[in-house]
Amino acid sequence: MEILHNNGFCVSLIDINRTRMNKLVKVGSRPRQIAWGMSRICCEQSPGTSSKRYERYQRQPQNVDLPELLPKKKKKPFPVPIKKMLQASRQDKRLARMRIEKPLEPPKNGLLVPELIPVAYEVLDNWKVLIRGLSQLLNVGTVYGCRKCPQVHVGPVGHQIQDCYGTGSQRRNSHHSWVRGSVNDVLIPIESYHQFDPFGWRVKHETRFDYDRIPAIVELCIQAGVELPQYPSRRRTAPVRMIGKKVIDRGGFVDGPKPHRSEDCISLLAELDTFSNQQGQSSTPSNVEELAEKTLKAYLNVQRGVARLMRKYTVKTCGYCSEVHVGPWGHNVKLCGAFKHQWRDGKHGWQDAVVDDVIPPNYVWHVRDPTGPPLRSSLRSFYGKAPAVVELCVQAGAEIPEEYRPMMRADVVIPDSEEARLAA
Repeated sequence: MEILHNNGFCVSLIDINRTRMNKLVKVGSRPRQIAWGMSRICCEQSPGTSSKRYERYQRQPQNVDLPELLPKKKKKPFPVPIKKMLQASRQDKRLARMRIEKPLEPPKNGLLVPELIPVAYEVLDNWKVLIRGLSQLLNVGTVYGCRKCPQVHVGPVGHQIQDCYGTGSQRRNSHHSWVRGSVNDVLIPIESYHQFDPFGWRVKHETRFDYDRIPAIVELCIQAGVELPQYPSRRRTAPVRMIGKKVIDRGGFVDGPKPHRSEDCISLLAELDTFSNQQGQSSTPSNVEELAEKTLKAYLNVQRGVARLMRKYTVKTCGYCSEVHVGPWGHNVKLCGAFKHQWRDGKHGWQDAVVDDVIPPNYVWHVRDPTGPPLRSSLRSFYGKAPAVVELCVQAGAEIPEEYRPMMRADVVIPDSEEARLAA
């Protein structure tokens, strides 16, 4: 008998000795002779083939669980454990009591990280390729969005899975009400306030219209070193000094140029913003498969580049809604309408963001055969999911990425409705 443990080694149970014993036991008024066998078992460790098999499965599992929907009445989980956050806070308070400056490294002190400037330019270039590719692929593929809930489907017809929780879903037996979608349904737009100096004046509720709203990825690239004349940013030569949470030297407050809507800004937003690239405005591509591969590669490169930038540059997100702010601390705009916003006077509950907050994956059901019958509720346990961008590119002819293959359940055979009842 072999047992495979979590750390990868195999344990074998070997029976090496058996004995038989007889004993007189009094049962009622007559003694009876009862015999039983005894055996000794030893363990033998064999860290060979089973360990390699376990490591191979850990690197590339066959199937993974589908992403769970976070409840709206709970706060998002913290990316950093609370114990580490409290430990860092106590350390800052201890240094502040002793009037010792907080040690800050770039970019926490307002200076740029030179090795991340090429990464920021690469992310911005891939972002342009991604938006342009999606607007062209929508002329080939079809995207549907539900009128009553935020769910999206990529395919020639909408699916028939009964999982709508929007208004009037009980009258429709939880069926979706599908309409044609756009780029914003595939790539969810996440915008942020553009600040000339992230360490300067905070964005207040009364002054929120004095700042431009641009995609959060673009704002992250600007603060990482990308120079855009339409959206200038302050480049410091002296570091910011802090004691605890108090800034003691920021080089003074510098007012940036006021935002203006010129032709240059409009043309730049047409390349960087999803609102300016809608279906039907782009030409139909000649080579669909090549465009799908290029778009999918750009999407994966944007994810990797943003992950590298967010390891150094601070990005905040609201723990209750989808608001994102790029900078050392969040803004003071009172526009949060999520769970218990009355208790916070509409203010956001800021916490550290993750990559999925800046680029929401927007998972959709994976359609293995677009020309086949629509997806049904009785077979939903056999279907997989994938981000909407990946699903659109795969249906256009791109190859499935290895990191998304387990979630898409490409190795699972979808049975008929009659066979689904007999499946385990």
